[in-house]
Amino acid sequence: MELPSNPGDSPVELELTVENVESALYQLYFDPDMERKNVAQKWLTQAQASAQAWQFCWALLAPDKLPEVQFFGASTLHTKISRHWSDLPSDQHDSLRMQLLSHILLFSSGPKMVLTRLCVALASMALNLIPQAWSQPVADMVRAFQPQKPDSEGSSGSETTQDPQAHCLALLELLTVLPEEFQSRRLAQARRAQLREALAGEWAVVCPLLRQLLQSQDSSNQVKEKVLRCLSSWTGLDVTLGDSHELVQDCFIALSNPELFDTAVETIVTAISQPDSQRYTDALVTLMPLVLGLHDQLKTAARDGDMETSHGICRIAVAMGETHSRVLLEQVEHWQEYLALVNMILFCTGIPGYYPVSETTSSLTLTFWYTLQDDILSFDEEKQAVYLQVYRPVYFQLVDVLLHKSHYPSQEEYASWSSDDKEQFRIYRVDISDTLMYVYEMLGAELLSNLYDRLGRQLMDPQLSAVWQDTEALLFGFQSIAETIDVNYSDVIPGLIGLIPRINISNVMLADTVMYTIGSLAEWLADHPVMLGGILPMVLQGLVKPELSVSSVSTLKRICRECRHDLSPYAQDVLTVSQDVLVKEIHKSSQCMWLMQALGFLLSALPVDEILGRLHSLITPHVQRLDTLAQQEPDPTNKQAIVHILGMLSNLFTTLDIRHSDSSESASSQRPSAPLSTPNPVVVVLQQVFTLIQTILSKWLDDSEVVEAVCGVFDKSVRTLLHDFGPMVAHLSEMLGQIYSAYPQSSALDLARQMVHIFSGEEQHVCTIRSLIEVLTSVTLHLFQQGPRNHPDIAESFMHLHAQILKRKPELYLSEQLDVKGLFYCGILTLKFPETPTVKAAAQFFTELLPRCKDMPSLGEVLQRDGKLLTETILQAVGGESSRSLTEHFSEVLLSLNRHCPALLAQWLKETLQSPGFPSAHVSSEQKHSFSQQLLREQTNKRRVKEIVKEFSLLCRGLQGAG
Repeated sequence: MELPSNPGDSPVELELTVENVESALYQLYFDPDMERKNVAQKWLTQAQASAQAWQFCWALLAPDKLPEVQFFGASTLHTKISRHWSDLPSDQHDSLRMQLLSHILLFSSGPKMVLTRLCVALASMALNLIPQAWSQPVADMVRAFQPQKPDSEGSSGSETTQDPQAHCLALLELLTVLPEEFQSRRLAQARRAQLREALAGEWAVVCPLLRQLLQSQDSSNQVKEKVLRCLSSWTGLDVTLGDSHELVQDCFIALSNPELFDTAVETIVTAISQPDSQRYTDALVTLMPLVLGLHDQLKTAARDGDMETSHGICRIAVAMGETHSRVLLEQVEHWQEYLALVNMILFCTGIPGYYPVSETTSSLTLTFWYTLQDDILSFDEEKQAVYLQVYRPVYFQLVDVLLHKSHYPSQEEYASWSSDDKEQFRIYRVDISDTLMYVYEMLGAELLSNLYDRLGRQLMDPQLSAVWQDTEALLFGFQSIAETIDVNYSDVIPGLIGLIPRINISNVMLADTVMYTIGSLAEWLADHPVMLGGILPMVLQGLVKPELSVSSVSTLKRICRECRHDLSPYAQDVLTVSQDVLVKEIHKSSQCMWLMQALGFLLSALPVDEILGRLHSLITPHVQRLDTLAQQEPDPTNKQAIVHILGMLSNLFTTLDIRHSDSSESASSQRPSAPLSTPNPVVVVLQQVFTLIQTILSKWLDDSEVVEAVCGVFDKSVRTLLHDFGPMVAHLSEMLGQIYSAYPQSSALDLARQMVHIFSGEEQHVCTIRSLIEVLTSVTLHLFQQGPRNHPDIAESFMHLHAQILKRKPELYLSEQLDVKGLFYCGILTLKFPETPTVKAAAQFFTELLPRCKDMPSLGEVLQRDGKLLTETILQAVGGESSRSLTEHFSEVLLSLNRHCPALLAQWLKETLQSPGFPSAHVSSEQKHSFSQQLLREQTNKRRVKEIVKEFSLLCRGLQGAG
């Protein structure tokens, strides 16, 4: 059959016959043409929805049909029963049930996919009929599946000779899919509760059957596996542990059978992980010896490297210990059993082998230790003291185990690991680090003392210190705790700082951890600067090694940030080594940026008269290289070098803040103070390299990356220097105007926004800023006339710039050179962009502009003229032209309009919404009127306006109730 190409034809027009359905299935499964497959798919979907499907599905299930055809027949039955049940007269329900049971028996030996689908169909039918029309579904199913009593209707004589096991497996499949179908069906809340209760009542029939089959010596592994899966399925129905614990106990026997092991683990874990199992204390206590009885099997598996078995048993132990930690702790008379379980889990944490290469079990246990600790510390003080007496020693053992598990393998073995294994091991160590940090809460200062004593013994004994992994692990433990816990009052840190220089850092992984440990102690060093002399040389020693790039640079940055006021005696050494590694290009670009930030912190705290000289010596080699590159013809290699050097200057100027050298990195948050009496060293440097930067721009003006890097240098400088940047304002404004006029780029607008933010309030800079804004605005308006759609970044930055002007210096809008009408129209165009940040910027522009309209006649005139167009544009967007996710931003503009010109908004809403079909054919005149009235009532409640606009947007899109 050749299916019609128009999938919109109805099934009747397409001659819905069994033959045509089969032909369509052949086309779907075997035709290589994707378009023809899609046509077949659509036609078959329509066929399933037709009334004839109730009949043709049985013909498709004939024994001589292909499995794919039979599967479609079974799927059609399920579709009809689950979605079109009301089409079937109630007097046909019994015959349908008998036919389904008969066919399930017929297909009990396969194909499996057809059998499962038929079972799902019968399960779906049961859910439609329970409890009124089918009061005992499980008992009826069990009775129907007795092999010696095959159903007479629709059955063939061959059924009586079928293997009883096949019938048993079919029944178990049916019992398994019944709860699953319930879980996946969309049901009203009351109906779901009614069905859940009815099905839970059926467990009294299911449970004895499953126990009998699991205990029977005649049951095959296949049957037993199906029993286990069936139990898991019913557990999802909230069958309680109190009602299933005897069957769960039977499941433990299956763990000794290798073929059933994985399924048995899954079933036991599912059963004991049910949160409400905590109510069944007696059942948990009964199961505890069975879990503990797995310890020998666990040890054997660990010894033999049997990862699957150790992994499975660990999952059971953790499920028991973690889910029921508090309940089991409270069973005081069974405290030894729970302690034994905790020790079993500790064994799992310390299971031999390297994660993830030779074991994958230990990571499963880490969250258990959090849970146990939280539960112990949640008891009142008296109880807590008793539990701590028992469990503190276990937690000290845990620390030893975790440190051992964090050990690196030998360098040779580690080199053989895949990059994926190395990454997983790195994440695993992070998880261990987090656990150690958490454990500190329970063990306190004694933990640090313990680590320090062990490290001291390690480093004093040549034989012990030869094993670098032990030293690395102990430092790793210190670092894990010091990174997040305030160790300033610890009495062992001075000793640790004294021990660190004794460590031989010839091994890269040990050296890395030494660096990170020093970095984690940077705040302590700031309070104890006398100790810097012994530590800094190690950091500088690491700085010259490419393999320690990330750790040494990040550590130096932390020290320079925290200890800057005490680094003056070491400044020359730090600068000399840093200059050397920068010139030799030892580090990758990102580390060079961090290093320049570190040096910015360092220079900030030096005497002002020293800074300029040191700054010059630091940047001169790079400026000279930049000068050389500026003379050369543009090519990709030169470009990367230019961007790199400009990036280094940006990062240096980000932190070189002589005015706020005792503050955080974000100096722009500080209140501006009067300019310095002498020029800021950064300004002096910028003035000196300004001509060079202009030369670079003359050759690279059309390259956004270079222009962005140039703007980055000035942007970082402006943010850090604030008003000290004043001497550069005129030069930079002129250059920005030239850059933007020749080649408009968003980075120039973003830099201009910073200048407006800082300098628009200073009288001596107002004219300069006004001229710059006029140039930038004129060029952008021209760009918008040509079509701005390809420049969402420019539109976004332009809106942000003008929102900033309206916020900081609205008087700039009094300029006759500023086309306010054009700006308003640009804002309207930008609201139509699909990009969220761009629309958000336009909304911000209007929310800053609208409050000014009363006080500024030029803005008021534009609003009177184009406010209706703005309203219309927003309503179009809300009505479906823009993404639903943008509705929030449009609602802010509507609120602002209503707050500042309510009468005009009322008029515009009335005029625009009276057009038929606007903004959508889905909304009636009454709904539009209701929307207007609700909106106009709200002038202050932002949340309520968002809700009103969102509801209207959903109505316009035909999505009522989808919010």
